[in-house]
Amino acid sequence: MVANLYILPRYIFSMLCMLLAVAYSGLSFADQVTAALDKNTVTENEVVQLTIRTDFANTGSGPDFSPLKRDFDIVSQSQNSQFSFNLGTNQALNFWVVTLIPKAVGNFQIPPIKVGEQQSESLYIEVKPAKQMTDKLGNPLVMIKFQSNIREPYVQQQVLLTLELYTAVTLQSANLSTPNHPNLLMERLSDDQMRYEEINGTSYQVLTREYVAFPQRSGPLELTNQSVEAIVSTQRGARKVNIKSTPISLNVLPIPASYGNSNWLPTDAVAVRSVLSNSVSNPRIGDTLFWEIDITAQGVLGEQLPTLSYPSNRAYKLYPSSPTYETNKGINGVTGRASMRIEVVPTQSGPLTLPEVQVTYWDPIARQVKTATANAAVVDVAPLPNSGTSSQPNSSALPSGPIASPQDIPPQSTSVAPISLAKAKPKAQPTPEENNDSPAPIEVEVTTPSDSPSWAIMVAGILMLLGGTGIVVWILLKRRKSGASDSNSDVPTLQEFAPLSSGNEDAAYEQLLSGCRRSDLSTLRLNLLEWARHRWGDNAIRGIDDIKRLTDTPHLTQLLMEAELVMYSPSASTQWNGDALADALEEYVTGHTKPSQASQLKTLYPNF
Repeated sequence: MVANLYILPRYIFSMLCMLLAVAYSGLSFADQVTAALDKNTVTENEVVQLTIRTDFANTGSGPDFSPLKRDFDIVSQSQNSQFSFNLGTNQALNFWVVTLIPKAVGNFQIPPIKVGEQQSESLYIEVKPAKQMTDKLGNPLVMIKFQSNIREPYVQQQVLLTLELYTAVTLQSANLSTPNHPNLLMERLSDDQMRYEEINGTSYQVLTREYVAFPQRSGPLELTNQSVEAIVSTQRGARKVNIKSTPISLNVLPIPASYGNSNWLPTDAVAVRSVLSNSVSNPRIGDTLFWEIDITAQGVLGEQLPTLSYPSNRAYKLYPSSPTYETNKGINGVTGRASMRIEVVPTQSGPLTLPEVQVTYWDPIARQVKTATANAAVVDVAPLPNSGTSSQPNSSALPSGPIASPQDIPPQSTSVAPISLAKAKPKAQPTPEENNDSPAPIEVEVTTPSDSPSWAIMVAGILMLLGGTGIVVWILLKRRKSGASDSNSDVPTLQEFAPLSSGNEDAAYEQLLSGCRRSDLSTLRLNLLEWARHRWGDNAIRGIDDIKRLTDTPHLTQLLMEAELVMYSPSASTQWNGDALADALEEYVTGHTKPSQASQLKTLYPNF
């Protein structure tokens, strides 16, 4: 009995120890966050790994790594989870592995990392200066070069920038910077080029990236050094490299004072092409020809090229279309091109000579002003059919219809007075009494036969006198009657032939402008006469020639002449554009000159 009493306390004691062990093991599995580094001493730009472990399932949104960003760059991070079961209990283990690169040299603290409601202990790491990464020959493993083809460009002159990356090892997660500056207009010139080059016994893979830049302001300009960041695998592990180039300093020159042209164009090569092509084999007055102008310049954008403008004159009318611009890239930079197409309508027969095309530019190499020129071929323009061989510019002022040649008109005397049908009266012979100085007439005695009575001769003379007088009276009466009939058959006046349809001059003027704006050539003549008759009166207007004479405006006269040429030309009348005539009429009526298209356009590039 005593023995049993002794054994019972020992049994109870063992049970209590087991319960204490279970309770202690439960405490050992309380929620914890553990942090660990794979190395406590690293060199500059060397990679270090931080591992965070939790042994509880409710981790919320995971660890908060934001405190690490103050002293470290986070390269990458990963996560792994494990589950275990022991004595009827389960355990969840979570792991986070973070790859870090120190930002500087020195001693740094890994701050506590919080996961859920728990956080880890602080850790410490030492970062030592790193030696340059070289190979066995002492050559650097990574190099970067940044170069410019010119150090003193003019404003808006092309500058070629070259960025070369030399690598003797494989780079991971490489990040190559891009040059930029607020006062530079810059873009990539071509795709990346790859080549191999050996330097001091080390073989490098060279990546070349080219840019084209245009300075927009004069003065000093500095391009910061370019860099490459990447991960390199070494014998001691992965290491981050950050290699930088030397910066580039530019001294941008202003526009020279000796450059007098308003369109600044810095280039060393300009080519101009001027061609006049025929839409028909034998062009005549009123036909449409095409004048093509091409300007090509090396080292400038297409939008930098000038827009040329040429006025019309008495020999031709110009109708330009909007120019087109394009920019091509090559090994020597960019090449700009501007193309213009102008419709030319001859208004005068004979040789058609267009103006010389001139493009002024600044040669940065020679540092002087130069001019590129081109001339279009001369084209012979034939006159309109049935217009003779005259090449006078005012040929449209002649009346329409067939014109008699000189040989069809007989020669005329200088006088054009009408020929009188009346006989000239015989001069009266002066009597001796009227003129005593004149010699006395010689008297001739005529003897007649005695058998011819004198009264018969007298009767015959009287009859002949009466007959002649009757004939003269009949002719005079006939002429008077004919004149009366001619006066009654005059051509009807303009008022009777074409009465006015508008109420006043303003209404006729608006109708005329509206027809011109619509380019309605069929109503132009009637609208012009309607407006002119209101303005100057019916007695002063007989046709369009009177309008030309009364307006006395060369430009308006030229436009009216061109409209008549198109009106009587065999080509389609839809080619006529009445906007220019409408503008000229507004200038004449209002007395205010309309601004030209060139004055309304803004320059693409201002002077700096």
